[in-house]
Amino acid sequence: MEEVGVPVSPEDRGRRALRTYTLTAVAVVASAVAGARAVDADSAWYQILDKPPWQPPPWVFGAVWTPLYASIAWAGGRALNRTSGRSKLLLASSLGVNLALNTTWNWLFFARRSPKAGVVGTALLDAGNIDLIRRTARADSTAARALLPYGAWCAFATALNSSIAWRNRSDPR
Repeated sequence: MEEVGVPVSPEDRGRRALRTYTLTAVAVVASAVAGARAVDADSAWYQILDKPPWQPPPWVFGAVWTPLYASIAWAGGRALNRTSGRSKLLLASSLGVNLALNTTWNWLFFARRSPKAGVVGTALLDAGNIDLIRRTARADSTAARALLPYGAWCAFATALNSSIAWRNRSDPR
């Protein structure tokens, strides 16, 4: 913790910034790995679900999520490095909650085999995205703009999940 009035060397500032980026990246990777453990798009359950014709092919999800996770790590680290005190704590908390919601959706939809629970999870993630982007914008507008594709993709995922839940509403799963 930095003492008030005590100068910080550029080297120390750089080490702190690198540590923040590293911790943010580790949190994002942990979230991605934990979420991926629940996904089984080849399962018989998932294969027989009635899906809308506008659902992207399976390869698109990996192609989209990889840069989105990178942008979350970069934007989170950048914004956290540009704020302090209570604002930093609230931003870090918002990022942590967001990553937990991101991971949880996979477990609700795939592991529980519940498109309905997935809708709830993805709606909560959308609310978390709004909070994260808002708090990030207070710290750094460039970082907040980097999160917009993530928010947009999650909104698309909400529409897709909702469509799947609707199309399979009479299914007792």
